[in-house]
Amino acid sequence: MAVETKPDTLVAEPWTAQEHKGGSEELGVERPVSKDSDLPLLLQEFPEGGLAAWSTAFGAFLILFCTWGYVTSFGVYQDFYAQNYLTNETSTAISILMVSCRFIGSINAFLGTSVSLVAGTLYDRGYFYHLVITGSLLQSFSLFMLSLAKPNQYYQVFLTQGLGSGIAVGLLYIPSLAIVSHYFRRKRTLVMAFVTLGSSLGAIVHPIMLNNLLNGRLGFANGVRASAGLLSALLLIACLCMRPRLDPPTTPVNYIVAAKKCLRDIPFFFAAVGAFLFQIGFYYPYFFLQLDSTQHGISISSYSLVILSASSSVGRLSAGYIAGYIGVPNLTVISAISCGLIILGTVGLSSPASVVIIGVLYGYFSGVYTAIVGPLMATLTHDPSELGGWMGIGFFIGGFGSLIGTPISGALLTSDYIWWKPALFSGVSRLRLPLLYPHTL
Repeated sequence: MAVETKPDTLVAEPWTAQEHKGGSEELGVERPVSKDSDLPLLLQEFPEGGLAAWSTAFGAFLILFCTWGYVTSFGVYQDFYAQNYLTNETSTAISILMVSCRFIGSINAFLGTSVSLVAGTLYDRGYFYHLVITGSLLQSFSLFMLSLAKPNQYYQVFLTQGLGSGIAVGLLYIPSLAIVSHYFRRKRTLVMAFVTLGSSLGAIVHPIMLNNLLNGRLGFANGVRASAGLLSALLLIACLCMRPRLDPPTTPVNYIVAAKKCLRDIPFFFAAVGAFLFQIGFYYPYFFLQLDSTQHGISISSYSLVILSASSSVGRLSAGYIAGYIGVPNLTVISAISCGLIILGTVGLSSPASVVIIGVLYGYFSGVYTAIVGPLMATLTHDPSELGGWMGIGFFIGGFGSLIGTPISGALLTSDYIWWKPALFSGVSRLRLPLLYPHTL
């Protein structure tokens, strides 16, 4: 779904068009600006393709492969920490909530969305390259430092994988999504779905690699270094592929005013609250499905995340096509209801067949939602110059759901592994979400 641009909302001076592949403008040609509108005409013209456009989309694809693809693979670390690496923790509810490996994954996911508030603001001010280079270096550094963490040294794992990698993901997420809007309008939802497919592909590759590395001959330290080396190379390629097409507005956006405006916008506000509710239960299968399968003695437990993520790839790829027929908000509601019901169904997990069914169904519908949430925020943003800020605010609010959701699920699970309690909590939080999204129609 394309974003409607409003010519009377942007403030910008007459400026020089930039050269871009797939377009017909030449460098140095002055663009006329209407007296009634400060919006440059170039902003209304989108290449919809070309070398620069598709290389930028590919770079964004690699960014999500190396960030959210790795975050959603935390279930492998979750299983490894609980069984081998962080085994001297107490079993009280407070310990499970605040001082356990479950909190590492939740703070990583929370920072990945909440730091987007700062990243979106800096992106709109023209600091695209600063964000992607800093985020890439920090992601690489954090994972190499994680390889030096010692067994039962919780704070070392928390600082590197929780804080360091989480901040890196937050710096990279919004710029990699928003930069696609420089090149695509008519195909924006479809291309964003392709970009988010990177996280699904990463969530397929990383669990297979990590399960074999951590539990194989290399062990934890060398296994993490090997995965960090792969991510570093791919992030370097991504930084070389992406480039902005539009200059930032000459008059910086006032984000205090923008924040008040977006929070007073009823459709956007309800969409942000809905994202919060969705994120409460989103990571439950990603972080706990492998551990759940292992505890039930299911032989394919190490491939549970692979099944889930492979199905998620199909969901993300098909989301753009389906949204063109039923609309982004409607598809959001359908995917949210489906995810909630499937999580409730994890209570009956007891066999390889149940793992496959849950992985396929949840992976597909969670992939649809993940592919749609970016275009939903972009659709509800009225001023293109504030796109990064509005998306950052929306993801920041949603990020609190991922912060509290997984630790609460861990506390409900307890050391006795009572699986129905966290499943009920995560599933019901999803089923409340569809009550909010009709306000976005």
